[in-house]
Amino acid sequence: MKAVVMAGGFGTRIQPLTNSRPKPMLPIVNKPMMEHTMMTLKDLGITEFIVLLYFKPEIIKNYFKDGSDFGIKITYVVPDDDYGTAGAVKLAQEYIGNDNFIIISGDLVTDFDFKKIFDYHAQKDSKLTITLTSVDNPLEFGVVIANDEGKIEKFLEKPSWGEVFSDTINTGIYIIEPEILEYIPRGENFDFAKDLFPRLMREGIELMAGYAEGYWRDVGNPESYRDVYDDILTDKVKLKISGQQTSFPDGVLYSDEEYVFDKSIEFIGKVVLGKNVTLAKGVKLNNVVIGDNVNIGRDSKIRNTVIWNDVNIGAKAMLDGCVICNNNEIGKNVTAKAGMILAEGCEIGQLVSVEQDVTIWSDKVIEDASIISHSLILGSKYKNSIFEHGMVVGQSNVELSCEMATKLAEAFGAQLPVGSTILVSRDYHKNSRMLKRAFLGGMLSAGINVIDYSGIPSAVLRCNLSSHEEYTAGVHFRQKIDDPTSTVITFYNHEALRLNNDVSKKVEKAFFKETFRRVDYSKIGEIHESDHEKEYEVYKDGIKTLLKSHMFKCVDCRIAVDMMHGMAAEVFPDILNDLGVENIMFNAHPDEHRLANINALKKQSTADMSAVIKALKLDVGFVIYPYGQRLDIICDEGTKLTKQTTLYVVLLLLNMQAKAEGVKKRVFLPTWAADIVYFEHLEIERGQYSNFTIAQMKKYDLVATGEGNFAFTEFATHRDSMYASLKILEMMLTLEVKLSDLIATLPSFYYNISKAECSQALKGKMMRMFLEDAKGKESSTLDGVKIWLDKHDWILMIPDQYNNYLNLYIQAKNDTKGQEILATYMAKIEQWSK
Repeated sequence: MKAVVMAGGFGTRIQPLTNSRPKPMLPIVNKPMMEHTMMTLKDLGITEFIVLLYFKPEIIKNYFKDGSDFGIKITYVVPDDDYGTAGAVKLAQEYIGNDNFIIISGDLVTDFDFKKIFDYHAQKDSKLTITLTSVDNPLEFGVVIANDEGKIEKFLEKPSWGEVFSDTINTGIYIIEPEILEYIPRGENFDFAKDLFPRLMREGIELMAGYAEGYWRDVGNPESYRDVYDDILTDKVKLKISGQQTSFPDGVLYSDEEYVFDKSIEFIGKVVLGKNVTLAKGVKLNNVVIGDNVNIGRDSKIRNTVIWNDVNIGAKAMLDGCVICNNNEIGKNVTAKAGMILAEGCEIGQLVSVEQDVTIWSDKVIEDASIISHSLILGSKYKNSIFEHGMVVGQSNVELSCEMATKLAEAFGAQLPVGSTILVSRDYHKNSRMLKRAFLGGMLSAGINVIDYSGIPSAVLRCNLSSHEEYTAGVHFRQKIDDPTSTVITFYNHEALRLNNDVSKKVEKAFFKETFRRVDYSKIGEIHESDHEKEYEVYKDGIKTLLKSHMFKCVDCRIAVDMMHGMAAEVFPDILNDLGVENIMFNAHPDEHRLANINALKKQSTADMSAVIKALKLDVGFVIYPYGQRLDIICDEGTKLTKQTTLYVVLLLLNMQAKAEGVKKRVFLPTWAADIVYFEHLEIERGQYSNFTIAQMKKYDLVATGEGNFAFTEFATHRDSMYASLKILEMMLTLEVKLSDLIATLPSFYYNISKAECSQALKGKMMRMFLEDAKGKESSTLDGVKIWLDKHDWILMIPDQYNNYLNLYIQAKNDTKGQEILATYMAKIEQWSK
């Protein structure tokens, strides 16, 4: 058997540790990570290795050479492009030959019994065996489910928590028969999980799951790199540590050469030393791994720390839980609390204090007596990823600094053609203004022209973006609604939809690798400022064209509108007046202080609107949230509608309109929306709203999130509360109905959204337990795990993407049954958590 080692990754998420080396070459107890794996396979008799390279291939080649120094034979394959995981293996087909082979990643640490994996593959007479294991957090991996015979039934690559259906994941270790390579096209980007596995399943080839027990960790980020060392030094993983062993009263020393140390030096736990290490008197080391050519000054105390090569540490340093990369100078009396990562080539002055979980990127000079309280270059939030659903969110002037905004612009601009034109806008908050200005400089540097809308509602920006083919993208800066200390930067593509995951990852890669495009001086972009008049006219004309404006003027229609101090107040009152809608306007002026406490503002707004609607007998009230996307409705009786009732009222109106027009209308809803009411003239599709294109959106007349967000695609494919409120009003008037009468027709049923506390580590297990509980019942894993307990009774569990709890959605015919379901599953979750 031969082994194929995947060693071509960029190591983007583990920056800055991979600044000068590929991830498989990160040292684990002073040997490259991939060396440990290869030597484990060598001990089982595998001596022929095919190593697939891509990023910095010369570093791996120079270290391993032909493999003879390690007692193995190595063949290197370096693709000329990114062909994906399976496509890269296809390039090595001529070296693999006619025997089965193992594929393994070069950037993992494991103590699996590979002999058992090989034996299982042979026993099952499998064509392709995927090695599985259970992990606490399955989000970064491919989740897999297999039947009792080991046949794989379903898998999903790198899911969100809502998509996770198990904590059993694909380790990336495969045993493959050579004929499987014939299913991989040559010279195309082809991935194992996304492309090959689905093709094989369609062809009727069984994929077998081999469950492996033991330690397995994908070293994907700096935290997991530190965790591996903690696991090694506390014996959670069986990893061979080479070198001479010397026992001390409180610990064991492993060293590559023989040392004689002063009696004042203490070794506690496991300590590993490379070559040419100098320890001065009074040094205390507790669970520390040190590389070559390291000097540690007198009376320094270091624990739970990894130190690479060529590092000098001054006297009386106090380091805890740190990763110190190559070529660093650390002065006297430096204190670093748990979690510091010091990239290569830095100089830390004397008496410097580094707070917890700080990352200092390469080639920084820290002056004497400095206090470093946050990461230099990046805030801690961005160690793993920048984007969340096409948005970048962070604390203003801390995580989202001007430097961060400029780099983000340069990374984004590098993905757009030179000479492109984008739209940029903001709300009126001073943080948004500051960050937008820093962002503009980065765009110009990349050769991108900018039309600066300054302060304008995002809905107006998106309308203009989708209306003009010459604009390639849009960016909007705003204060975070529920956290006034944070800013949200939202990126839109040329279709005015948020950036999808693929584009977001490209921007992230450019950001972390700093692969920016700085154009020649003659091609630097230009800024064109706008006075908003033209943009507002495009938006207003679009609405007036679609809505029957004469109808509002011909009927006795009066509404209340609360603008909640948002920028939509600059355009929406004019639209209402132009359409002849008699209105009473609330909170139509900027007020940063009231927006800073959104919950108090919502409560007061609802009370005021309700009182006015009842007293003046108005038809309806609309609450337009500050950034023009979310909508709340208050009916003619002064009652604020719940999110579910709001959705059903809109569906009832759309259903009646479809009937009047003699057509069927298409609607897209989230999986957790109630489905107890049947709408005869609506075709409703439920699923997960993610990475939609404009073509997909336009298949539907309405796309709703169930959170008060409505996209009526006749006007725009994005959420727009201003147009939605007018569309709802138009349907009410056309159909001559009151909202209170519609609400009265809705059946009484139980619908509840609850939260159950759940740590990040248990979320995968909860998904697996829910799926096991669903056996014998109708269920779905389209978004989370949904279990039907009766025709109309169901529970849906979706782990929250960012917080430590599970979202539980329950529908039942009545309150008694619904509360019984909630109590039953809360008890099960508590039991499963033990």
